[in-house]
Amino acid sequence: MVYLHVPFCKRFCTYCAFYSELFRETDARAYADALCREIRARRQEILSTSDVPTLYIGGGTPSVLPPSVLRRIVEELSLVTGGRYAEWTVEVNPDDITPAYAAFLKNLGVGRVSMGIQSFDDATLRKMARRHTAAGAAEAFRMLREAGFDNISVDLIFGTGPGLPDSDLDALLSLPGGPPEHVSAYQLSVEEGSALERMVRSGRFREPGERVCEAQYRRICTRLAEAGYEHYEISNFARRGSASPAAASPYRAVHNSAYWSGAPYVGLGPAAHSYDGGVRSWNPSDLGRWLRQWQSPAEGPAPREGETLSARQKDMERVMLSLRTSDGIPEDLLRRLSGNSRVDALLSQSCLEKTPEFANLRVPEPRWFVSDAIIVELI
Repeated sequence: MVYLHVPFCKRFCTYCAFYSELFRETDARAYADALCREIRARRQEILSTSDVPTLYIGGGTPSVLPPSVLRRIVEELSLVTGGRYAEWTVEVNPDDITPAYAAFLKNLGVGRVSMGIQSFDDATLRKMARRHTAAGAAEAFRMLREAGFDNISVDLIFGTGPGLPDSDLDALLSLPGGPPEHVSAYQLSVEEGSALERMVRSGRFREPGERVCEAQYRRICTRLAEAGYEHYEISNFARRGSASPAAASPYRAVHNSAYWSGAPYVGLGPAAHSYDGGVRSWNPSDLGRWLRQWQSPAEGPAPREGETLSARQKDMERVMLSLRTSDGIPEDLLRRLSGNSRVDALLSQSCLEKTPEFANLRVPEPRWFVSDAIIVELI
């Protein structure tokens, strides 16, 4: 299970606080050199996570990398993994998609594309400093479909204003070639250090209230359920397959689902995090510092910051992550970790429910918007 972080963007979105640098092709080639060295040095770590054979290339904006650079990185990683993945996702910006680039990704072996559309309203896109228009996003989606992609995920952001998201959902569900197989819908958040935070402080942006955001979230849940999507995690929806409606969707994100289950993973590149089941570590959120660490071949991995999780911390993370999903957590485990009295109280208040199989407990979907407050009661 490998996450590869591409720390480059052509423009910074107002809401984003993830680490990235403005894209320069010279930096991209230096990045590829260093990343290939990191891959070689961390070979054993990568192999130790092969029980979940997934590759996720995220950012930043991976689609700003020249195809030759991306190919080189993928081929280096394939020398370790064998190039066989149960799921291989690449994040893209609609503005970067051309027929040639879509065909390149398909021929490279990418099986799943995650496209950050965020909104189908041009005024909202401009406020976010996105590089694309609503029409451009639909056109990019069409190009991906025509290249043969049958597993596309689309990101949307709600809570950007007072209106309900029906226009966004109408556009999403009528995308050319059929609606996406997966949708991630996130509430706009004001992150420390982001341009949006500065806009809020200066009065140039006013956040909609919680009631407005909750109404928008519930509308998204309703519309996507009506359109045949399974709501399997607080922010994630997957189109149901042809099997029984009660069956899990085949389009659930395998990579992200493994995160939520606590599986070990390796993060490569600046700011990328790793987890081996007991220790969480991370690379520096500084391209220059990370490049210097890998300027010459090393006998072993460059030093990373990290923390060793206690048994209690791991248990509480299991509770927090599991209760974000429709699968929930085994009832006996939750009772052991959180205590019978807490669990029984939340069951009596309909803040927890049994899954249809009666083996697990979960937060009911109508309570997902306020699930953080419920989870706090259990940890």
